[in-house]
Amino acid sequence: MELVLIISISYIMGSIPFGLILTKIFLNKDIREIGSGNIGATNVLRTGNKVIGYLTLILDILKAVLPVLYIKFNFSELIYITSLSVFIGHVFPVWLMFKGGKGVATYVGILISINYIFGIVFVFSWFLIFFISKYSSLCSIIASLVIPIFVFLNPNYGNEYFFIIMFVLILYTHKKNVKRLINKEESKTKIY
Repeated sequence: MELVLIISISYIMGSIPFGLILTKIFLNKDIREIGSGNIGATNVLRTGNKVIGYLTLILDILKAVLPVLYIKFNFSELIYITSLSVFIGHVFPVWLMFKGGKGVATYVGILISINYIFGIVFVFSWFLIFFISKYSSLCSIIASLVIPIFVFLNPNYGNEYFFIIMFVLILYTHKKNVKRLINKEESKTKIY
């Protein structure tokens, strides 16, 4: 029963669609009708309102940090199940007919909570690729791949199988981006 409760609360926390809520409240727009139609921070930035975009980013990170940190300090054996539940909540929220975001910001929150070094490695990798390419999707995919490689090379840091699963999920959520990257149709992102 305790496991079911933890999974349910983690999923619900992850499924809060901050991008949709903030654009509705402050811009009176439906983010699903703008840009890629995604509810995540990158698409919110496409509204032209950087404050709302970065606020979405922060809240999408925090909605993972809160449950994962709580579980880390109280039921550490369930940290990976909780992390996966939060992520699945963001990507497949019940409130939006299971059509959510791509999960990158939420994944960053998960990484920071499990071990802040993962967060540093991910963010460093993301910005390095962004400096070279300016493609947010490519940055997210490569940074997500770097994490299981890092864990494989440093096995005491965590469960490499979990991070491989997370990479596959991030790759899945970016399948349309991958197709556009291959066809050279992906748009570059401005983050400042």
